[in-house]
Amino acid sequence: MRNDFLINTDSACFVRDETAIKTANYTSRHRSSSTKSGDRFASNMSDAEKIAQTKNLLDRAIAYAWHTVKSDHRPPTLTSTRWVWRLAGAYHFSRHTSRLMEEAAQRFAASGRQSLAQWAKQKAREEAGHDRLALLDIQSMGYEAEAVVQALVPSAATVAVDYFIQSVEAINPINCVGHSYASERLGTFQGEEYIQSVEALLPPGTHATRWLRIHTGVGAEVKHIEDTVEIVAEMTLEDRICVARACYETALLRFTPPKEGYISDEELQNVLKPLELNTCLQVGTNFQKLKK
Repeated sequence: MRNDFLINTDSACFVRDETAIKTANYTSRHRSSSTKSGDRFASNMSDAEKIAQTKNLLDRAIAYAWHTVKSDHRPPTLTSTRWVWRLAGAYHFSRHTSRLMEEAAQRFAASGRQSLAQWAKQKAREEAGHDRLALLDIQSMGYEAEAVVQALVPSAATVAVDYFIQSVEAINPINCVGHSYASERLGTFQGEEYIQSVEALLPPGTHATRWLRIHTGVGAEVKHIEDTVEIVAEMTLEDRICVARACYETALLRFTPPKEGYISDEELQNVLKPLELNTCLQVGTNFQKLKK
């Protein structure tokens, strides 16, 4: 599941050290500390210190999820065909984000949490149309994009979206903040080198990394996670713990291999072969439709 969402899990950003694991487990071991005392301590810190401490907490929660899974079950080697599979997963995940963030904004506003409502509205605007980028990428690979995403629905996408929906529909939708941070933070572990390695697998002249570029360290994700950290740093200790737990749970879903195993190259070929675009004219026509 982990690489179905274009995550480079071999990144050196995942430090294998017990200190990181123990600190990431903060959410379950510091319940005995009162929220008020934690907030008094935070009030004595500078804004920069609070932001650094908050980012450290959230990142360690993600690292803890990585160590929790400890799976030797590696995903299949990436190929141009398998890239279409990953783009299908990206589409299914992206197409819900704006709608769910709009709903989260309404729920936050209804409970009087205006700063979080504004954050969620901003996220909805930032993520609008990203599902279309995934479709354009699939189209560029030479397939009928709409048909591909109907035929290919990776379980990784389904599980992640289900968690996102549950987070937003909860009485307190605070978990959607952790879900957003973890998803975007994992994207920042990839950079230009990874993008170029994907492009090297694709047929010459193929432009199928639009979605990827937006969701990596060379896109807007770095700024997005900075904005999220700032909003989390101003929360109560109790809410920060909730956000950190959601980071852990989201990352855990992303790192855990699918129970049914990975789809084989043969299965992929059997699904995709009938969905190939037949002529250059079709490619141009459908490309223009997707852009509208």
